[in-house]
Amino acid sequence: MASWLRRQRPRVEAPTLTPRDTAVAALRVDLGELAPPSDVFLGHCAALHLTFIEQLTEAMSNAPRVADKDSLAHVAGIVFERYRALAAELERLHLDKTDVMQPHLEGVEEFKRRTMGGEWYEQVASAHVTIGFLTDFWIALSVGLVGEPGDRVAQALAKGDPHAPLHRIVERAIAANPKLSSRLALWCRRLLGDTMLQARSALVQHDDRSKDEAQIEPVFTELIAEHTRRMDRLGLTA
Repeated sequence: MASWLRRQRPRVEAPTLTPRDTAVAALRVDLGELAPPSDVFLGHCAALHLTFIEQLTEAMSNAPRVADKDSLAHVAGIVFERYRALAAELERLHLDKTDVMQPHLEGVEEFKRRTMGGEWYEQVASAHVTIGFLTDFWIALSVGLVGEPGDRVAQALAKGDPHAPLHRIVERAIAANPKLSSRLALWCRRLLGDTMLQARSALVQHDDRSKDEAQIEPVFTELIAEHTRRMDRLGLTA
């Protein structure tokens, strides 16, 4: 009996999360074959960033506190700089901004309409969800822009931190009115579906749908996981 007790139990390795940088790199590789041509990619992504700016401007105009207006202006500035970087890439490729963005305006305007939110708290939460998820998505997709354009776009979309100011606004609102928590959790869950559809609309589908889905599913699983981590930090169940 004593000898049996002295036996060492087999060592069990604790599960670990994939490092953020490694996960993003893997996502970019997985989505590469589904990326659209450069003009379509940049036109869609730039048009979407214009709607982000409009969304943030609307939220800023409705903000009840000067501090919140200032935070939202800061976030809008980050998104505007990303838009300028996308526009600069269009210029490098000798593409007309109007021509490449126009085909996407109707779709992104409808997306904005569906995700704007009916009150200020929902507007801020919407910006947090949509900008966060879709930034991760477009960075993952940027590997489809072969060579330096892809690297420049990925770096431009990763500049700045719009999440922290939006997180603080929502966190403070929930602390002041805990009843907001359940309402915003429901709203953010609804937002995720529309946001995923917006992301999927940018992908180039091939004849072999099963192969496409095999590439898409793990990528979207990781995108959803990162979204869930953002919501968890707010105490909202994604």
